[in-house]
Amino acid sequence: MTPIRKGTVVKTVKDITIGAALTVALLQGSMALQSCGGSSDEGYQQQTSYKGRPVRTYITEMKPGEFKITDEVAVSKESEAGAIVRYFDGRRDTLTVAEARGLVRSDSTTRDYYSNPNHYHSHYHHSSSLSNALLWGGMGYMLGRNNSSQYYNESRERQYTSGVYANSSVYQRSSGIHDSYHSYRKSSASRPSSGRSGFFSRSGRSFGG
Repeated sequence: MTPIRKGTVVKTVKDITIGAALTVALLQGSMALQSCGGSSDEGYQQQTSYKGRPVRTYITEMKPGEFKITDEVAVSKESEAGAIVRYFDGRRDTLTVAEARGLVRSDSTTRDYYSNPNHYHSHYHHSSSLSNALLWGGMGYMLGRNNSSQYYNESRERQYTSGVYANSSVYQRSSGIHDSYHSYRKSSASRPSSGRSGFFSRSGRSFGG
């Protein structure tokens, strides 16, 4: 009976040892999953960005190569957004948001902004091209302007945006579109960095109101 009893004790100890090891492994795995979950939440907040109100922009080529925004309105649906362009020679064209995004990301006067905002600002790439009017007008927020940009500067932003409008009256009429972005940015900056609350707790839609 003694050998059997010893064997039983040894087996029990092994079981306990294995069980303890499994428990530790499971706990570590659980902690790792929780840690990954936290990182995911933080990444979600960092990557989700404000795209602004859906906007329809009217742009006129005042003289060859010089484009200015002559009117701009916030619309209720993204499908209604886009740009209506009237060229100096009388031609008229309509750009969807996707087409406008493709233009500003490929045009030589604006593409550098997306890859290196600091280089864009420091080398004064700002010009009067069509892509600049699209980038710095109210539609620019929909095209990814200032998304997760560490080089954001509100005074410079206002200087650039005001320069793409035909005159101060047009700019003032569009100021609500820009102000809603600045208000959102300030409010989001004051929120805790963790936890899904407020804007980020809602769906992926990110139109400002």
